Amino acid sequence: MINKTMNFTYGSDDKTALQAKFDAQKIAFAPIMFQAAKALRDLGILEYLLKHRRKGALLEDISNDLKLSEYGVKVLLEAGLSLEMVMVEDEKWSLTKTGYFIQSDKLTKVNMDFTNDVNYLGFFHLQDAIKKGKPEGLKEFGNWNTVYEALAEMPDQFRKSWFGFDHYYSDYAFPEVMPFLFKDNPDKILDVGGNTGKFSLFCVRHNKSVKMTIVDLPGQVKEALENAEKAGLSDRIDAIPVNLLDQSVPFPKGYGAIWMSQFLDCFSQEEVLGLLKRSFEALDKNGALYILETYWDKQEFEASTYSLHATSLYFTAIANGNSQMYHSRDMERLLEKSGLYIDEVFENIGVSHTLFKCKRK
Repeated sequence: MINKTMNFTYGSDDKTALQAKFDAQKIAFAPIMFQAAKALRDLGILEYLLKHRRKGALLEDISNDLKLSEYGVKVLLEAGLSLEMVMVEDEKWSLTKTGYFIQSDKLTKVNMDFTNDVNYLGFFHLQDAIKKGKPEGLKEFGNWNTVYEALAEMPDQFRKSWFGFDHYYSDYAFPEVMPFLFKDNPDKILDVGGNTGKFSLFCVRHNKSVKMTIVDLPGQVKEALENAEKAGLSDRIDAIPVNLLDQSVPFPKGYGAIWMSQFLDCFSQEEVLGLLKRSFEALDKNGALYILETYWDKQEFEASTYSLHATSLYFTAIANGNSQMYHSRDMERLLEKSGLYIDEVFENIGVSHTLFKCKRK
């Protein structure tokens, strides 16, 4: 049931006017400074400073050793000062903690690559996407209605960064959900939105008897079946190609569990309700729907909430134009409307996930 007393309060306005104006300038120049940070990383300047972190490095040495002009290194390092990625003392440059994370932290790398390779060009069209309710930024890459039908045909760097982003978060979560998913010993699991089959492969390797069925778009299903065959597990993984936006197509019955991982955030609330109703109709009285999502109100760290709010705008401009990273209360309301209820909640899974185990009322 929905928690009627759930608090919906977030944010404050306790900065000084001077700090607020400074932060406004950071926003005004953010696209430029993002590219400066990426250049410091990609051109090897941060790595060089990391290697020379004890003594620091002179501008001319950085320039000579990396075969970059002193001018180029200089303007990037000076931008790095305002980004608080580097500092300079007695003309020797060194790395700050922020610079270290830009250079060495996998989470930061995944997010930066996703921002640059998937989002950057398309976000010029964000305002049009808001007005039209369509992913107008996607036209930078081709003529598709959603990013999901385009994935199989996207440029290699786009696909690499998109899947790198998607898999980073799921890779940490999958091992932790296995005890919850297999507690009731389902013999067959319907993996709705299973994409390239990564979760299904993880399940059949974890549990030696379970069989998985992936439901997704034809392009994803084709790739998932190829991956299952390469792994020698095609006897336990099958797939059904379906346009999941077609609400007239029911989910197949006869599964002990229905699994949706990082999936419902890819749909509008109206579409989510339709998917939940189809899950309700497919489940028997003992079956369960498992929803693994990153709700922005359930994050332990402010950085996670910030990242999820930014990711919502990716859905607006690039993915489909009408979905987002939801507040948990949104999902609870939709579940109640669908005839399902939350039987159990498992918090702090993986990087930032919450698992809802749902059953029929």
